[in-house]
Amino acid sequence: MNSEHTLDKKQLRTAFERASTSYDQAAVLQREISNRMLSRLEYIKYRPDVIIDAGSGTGYGSQQLAKRYPASQLIAVDIAWAMLSYARPETAWWQRLLPSQQRTDYVCADIEQIPVKNESVGMIWSNLAFQWCNDLEHTFAEMYRILRTDGLLMFSTFGPDTLKELRQSFAQADTFSHVNRFIDMHDIGDLLVHNGFSTPVMDMEYITLTYSDVISVMRDLKAIGAHNVLLGRQQGLMGKNKWQKAINAYEKLRRDGKLPATFEVVYGHAWKPLDRRSVLTPETRRQLGLMG
Repeated sequence: MNSEHTLDKKQLRTAFERASTSYDQAAVLQREISNRMLSRLEYIKYRPDVIIDAGSGTGYGSQQLAKRYPASQLIAVDIAWAMLSYARPETAWWQRLLPSQQRTDYVCADIEQIPVKNESVGMIWSNLAFQWCNDLEHTFAEMYRILRTDGLLMFSTFGPDTLKELRQSFAQADTFSHVNRFIDMHDIGDLLVHNGFSTPVMDMEYITLTYSDVISVMRDLKAIGAHNVLLGRQQGLMGKNKWQKAINAYEKLRRDGKLPATFEVVYGHAWKPLDRRSVLTPETRRQLGLMG
């Protein structure tokens, strides 16, 4: 693996720990994508007994899943304990509104190595967490391992055009990596098939946020913990001249008084088949309620 594109997981954990108190206020896009994922569950007639929220953050997705599946056991998994602490019952008001039978466990772990036994989970839900994985193929192998037969993996992540304006602007200033690497939708689908998942359904859309200035873009990214944590990043502060050069390049992209920040959002879901070689037939897909 190219170390230039390898994430420093220690720095990643620290970034999300520090962002736990500011995350909810800034995570407008994350909540919107979570809601769009949730709407897709309307077309999937499946009631998992155990659900993992992989990369659960402060618990917004867990909250929505708990309402939809009140009889299911939820396991919230996140690399940052501060994020999990923010979502726990003593600090999360929404937990107190759930039915008494609802159970949520909290596990501080990297989703690339999930401490859950084989074939014990009915559904894995992951909203905008896979972009923080160094080895997505291994991550999918882990998720295949812990899913039950006919279990569902449902996720969103960012594609290669995400923050393209920021990447292009910094490229005018130096040769360091300033924006994390994102994997193409088709490559993600290939990795799912390679790891035994059945006929994954993939699609994507572009969402563009607008800002008044570059500092506002950077401030929002910092508030949700989306720092540059690549091992190939520049160590230390960026020089004043280089910083101004990057800002000037970004300013050339201003339209109608605003600066764009593009996010390529990739959605996907796939099932664990009866065996690693099987392919779901159209009739089986209909019975499972799988659309698309």
